[in-house]
Amino acid sequence: MTRTTRETTLTTVRGLALASHAGPTVVVTALAGFFAAGVGSGATTTALVVAAVLTGQLSVGWSNDWLDARRDVAVQRTDKPVVAGLVSTRQVHAAALVAAGACVVLSLATGLVAGLVHLVAVASAWSYNAWLKSTVWSWAPYAVSFGLLPLFVVLAAPGDRVAAPWAMAATALLGVGAHVANTLPDLEDDRATGIRGLPHRLGRTRASVLAPLVLVLAVGVVVLGPPGPPSVAAWVGGIVAVALAVSAGVVAVRLTMSRLPFALSMAVAAVCAVLLVLAGPDVALPG
Repeated sequence: MTRTTRETTLTTVRGLALASHAGPTVVVTALAGFFAAGVGSGATTTALVVAAVLTGQLSVGWSNDWLDARRDVAVQRTDKPVVAGLVSTRQVHAAALVAAGACVVLSLATGLVAGLVHLVAVASAWSYNAWLKSTVWSWAPYAVSFGLLPLFVVLAAPGDRVAAPWAMAATALLGVGAHVANTLPDLEDDRATGIRGLPHRLGRTRASVLAPLVLVLAVGVVVLGPPGPPSVAAWVGGIVAVALAVSAGVVAVRLTMSRLPFALSMAVAAVCAVLLVLAGPDVALPG
């Protein structure tokens, strides 16, 4: 391999890594892995769950940059690898399809019912990229995809069990809150290219207040949902989440163009994810 070819390959790999939306991909995959371990899945099942979720998330991330390429070029989103010239639209398109194919195989390897549940979740996420992100229903794919994650993990685990309704409600709320928060940094660029999802229709200030509010509701469900009194860790996490959310709301009202509400909302989401992992043993119920 010549130096030029090696440099081109490394550039493409870097571009694909960036186009995969690595942050959310890693977080969701890790959450699924911790869930799987928490509900008693063995090493093999946990590995399959992680691999299925990882390939599903990669397909979603790459399809997003593939389908949004024209919009990103129009507003000169140089933070996007396609616009920056690190990878081509054709390459992210091909990567998305390969990852989706791998996701089908790996999901069904966890079991027919569990696999179909996960594929519905991934298809829901693709529907956001392909169409729903521009509608008032932009939040719905996030609610469906995140809400189905605990169900997939529990169905893939040994035994006849189902996911606790509170866990599915909490992850659905986590998904909706993350969606609203995730749109905040690019709200104006999205509007300029015709994206009119729910956060765009609400406007920056109201969306900046809504994101932490929904995420706090998710935290509340995680704290109060499991049987028995909440643990000290749950109460501490809840208090921290409320403090972060109030801060995000205050900043959003006083500094309408600040990006701090996004960062604070992501911090609330992180607290919620940690509490969900800690509550892992209570996620699975007898079937």
